[in-house]
This record gives sequence, C-alpha cells and structure tokens, in this order.
Amino acid sequence: MSHAEDHEGTRRDFLYYATAGAGAVTAGAAIWPLVNQMNPSADVLALASIRVDVSGLEPGTQLTVKWLGKPVFVRRRSQEEIDAARDVDLSSLPDNSAENANLPGGTDAADSNRTLDESGEWLVMMGVCTHLGCVPLGDAGDFGGWFCPCHGSHYDTAGRIRKGPAPTNLPVPVATFVDDTTIQLG
Repeated sequence: MSHAEDHEGTRRDFLYYATAGAGAVTAGAAIWPLVNQMNPSADVLALASIRVDVSGLEPGTQLTVKWLGKPVFVRRRSQEEIDAARDVDLSSLPDNSAENANLPGGTDAADSNRTLDESGEWLVMMGVCTHLGCVPLGDAGDFGGWFCPCHGSHYDTAGRIRKGPAPTNLPVPVATFVDDTTIQLG
C-alpha cells in the first residue's frame, strides 16, 4: 500500500463523515418545528396559574371559572353541606381516593382531604364529569351536590361519586389561598 492510497482513504472517510454530519443537522432542522408545535402555546402558558376573587361568595353558593380550558367549581359550602359530606361512611364510596393534587397519592376521600381549608367551607374541583367529560349541574342529584344529566352520575357535596357510571371523584386541582379573599389555581 502506497502513501498516496492511504491519503486517499482518509479523504474519503472525511467526506463520508462530513456528509453524514450535514444530513443530521438538516434532518434536525426539519424535525424541530414539528416537535416544537407540540409545546403549549403562549395563551395556555399564561393561564397556567390564575387568581380567583371569592369575596362575593356567600355560604351555599358556587362560582365557576375557566382554567386551562376547563370549568373549575369554587364552592363556599354551607354548614349543612359540610355536615352531610362529613357524615358519609367512606366504605360506601365507589372511589375511596381523595383525587386531590394538593395531597400525596393514596390519600382517602374523607371530606377534610378534599377541601381547601380545615373548616371544610371551601371546595375547589374540576367541573368535568369523570365518566365522559360532561359538565355536571350544581345543587342537583340524589346527594345534594352535582349531577351529570348526560349519563346519570351523582356526586355528593364533597364532589365524590356516589351513584352512576363515573369511575372516580371530581378531581381537586392545585389550589391555595393567597389571602382571605383570593384563591390561586395552579
């Protein structure tokens, strides 16, 4: 093997590597917009956290806000609603999970594990039926909470499924009190 043939092989290897590198950069430049389009848009990111003024809510009333494109029920429960939710035997519930994003997984569905405050007055839940995604009606159903008229799911005053096809309780999103009259979602 002569010195010229060895030199030629190195040049050919360089051309292969350079062509492969250019192809990889070109493919990455072509694929990046397709991957980037799957990221949340700016309007969704802007709504990732909202504050809700609850100063006008009286006990026994509810406010519905839109967060991340879904309804969220903010309810200031009356003492009767709190008592009804706390008197439920947990073993009678179809779903015994709190479904509360503020608590670790596996927490039971006791009323105190679903409310925003210790007294149980404030209940914040996603307003989407866990059966097929309908929006339940408030102050309705067999248990005085929410009723989904589409397929007949009944939720109690703590948003726990009690009757019907829905498999789980209404989920509680990440929420905290910022001050006495403002709740932050997200």
